[in-house]
Amino acid sequence: MDSLTQIVLGAAVGEAVLGRKIGNKAMIYGAIAGTIPDFDIFSSYFTDTVSALEIHRGFTHSVLFSVLFAPLFAFIVCKYERYKNFKNWTLLFFLAFVTHPILDAQTTWGTQLFWPLDIRLAFKNVFVIDPLYTVPFLVFLLLAMRQKKEAKKRRFYNNLGLIVSSSYLVLTLILKMISYQTFKKELANQQITYKSLKTKPTPLNTILWSANVETENAYLIGHSSFFDSKPIQFSEYTKNHHLLGELAKHPKTKRMMAISKGWFTINKENNNLYFNDLRFGTLSMQPNAQNFVFKYKIDVDTNGNPTFTEEPKQKRDGKKLLSELWQRIKGN
Repeated sequence: MDSLTQIVLGAAVGEAVLGRKIGNKAMIYGAIAGTIPDFDIFSSYFTDTVSALEIHRGFTHSVLFSVLFAPLFAFIVCKYERYKNFKNWTLLFFLAFVTHPILDAQTTWGTQLFWPLDIRLAFKNVFVIDPLYTVPFLVFLLLAMRQKKEAKKRRFYNNLGLIVSSSYLVLTLILKMISYQTFKKELANQQITYKSLKTKPTPLNTILWSANVETENAYLIGHSSFFDSKPIQFSEYTKNHHLLGELAKHPKTKRMMAISKGWFTINKENNNLYFNDLRFGTLSMQPNAQNFVFKYKIDVDTNGNPTFTEEPKQKRDGKKLLSELWQRIKGN
């Protein structure tokens, strides 16, 4: 999830653990702890694209990290804070650390909660930015912050924020199941034979859902709003995996395939090969759009070693997508 959401969640967790003892300081420490797992993004400055993608949401987003580093941070804080209860500080940091990846596991990218086991949990029931989750949560947190640390209203507002936000996540799982059945029924109606079907919400909402469908030689992408009245239209993207040739056997290429969970296409433009990660779709609601959210140019050196470089995104595509989303949410 986005940084603001993780700050709000961490602050609420900090308040739940130590709010009565140290007041707003608990929120501050919880907010800081809630952002620490995302420090793994700095790996992109020190390593190649493939390794950075593997590191992201890996060790720092695991239960192991929470167990190992919560006591360490608690020890450091106890050295200079007046409140010296090591056990409670450890609990604050542990819960702030571990709730971060649990929330991230609701998104499309997912997280390796059980690192070093190669298991990436991705329930795909919320987008990385979801105002309906974050805004009410933030409002209740701010209301709690205005109360004295001993006040019952303070605990009431904070607990209400945790309950409302968690209930919303449960609701999104229900909406995901409904959308999945909608796509499944539509594929049957259109007599489309498929191998796999994955659904996820589109940006900033849980009304319009997207589906990735794997067929024998292609992937299909379709969208379905709860306000739709017409059949779903699917865009087709040929896999073209054969274009990789001998590159398909290279360890780095295999790692990229594993990162994408096999949901990728290859296309060739001006004699350049591109690796398109289809899990995140395109930056457009138009049929057969080609501006993929994650597109990587493949450069090969004289020794046959590939380098994957992410293609930059255009701001105008993001602005256009928001406009198209609003229209598509209202139904086809």
